[in-house]
Amino acid sequence: MRKVATLLVVLAVGLMMALSFAQEAKKGSFKYVGAAKCKMCHKGEKNGNIFEKWQADKHSQAYATLATDHAKQVAAKVGVKGNPQQAPECLACHVTGYHASSEMKEASLTLDEGVSCEACHGPGSEYKNMQVMKDITAGKVKGADYGLIKPTNEVCVKCHNTKSPTYKEFKFAEAVKVIAHPLPKK
Repeated sequence: MRKVATLLVVLAVGLMMALSFAQEAKKGSFKYVGAAKCKMCHKGEKNGNIFEKWQADKHSQAYATLATDHAKQVAAKVGVKGNPQQAPECLACHVTGYHASSEMKEASLTLDEGVSCEACHGPGSEYKNMQVMKDITAGKVKGADYGLIKPTNEVCVKCHNTKSPTYKEFKFAEAVKVIAHPLPKK
């Protein structure tokens, strides 16, 4: 009887470890899919106009901003040579997932969308599925297990920091109110 109990404990621990390793492996497989994939479920009044709020926000224009004369002047002033829309030091904060490997980017992710949903919420390949999102919202599964992250000050200050040549004091509590886009109550 003791051997059976021990065997069951060993099997249970082994199963938990295998699941843990599988989850860790899955975390590395999340891919950026682009704002068009988010738009499918987060557009329109009944969906809280989330996509439209992003489109109206400066984040959606972050890449386009790099083409302005002002951006070119700022870039030149800090030693960026050439086109800011091609400069890694600018693109790191002006587009989503710039430093991610090509394997982590689906073709649907474009530079033109600037700083999109996944810059704040994590690569969406696994959580973009409607049933997964419903399960996350209902509390049946953890969003983090599918790559969905909750934006924090730490996420934002990767770009909103004193290294930016156009830095303005960043206050997370205030900034998050400006870009708030809650899911509507159903």
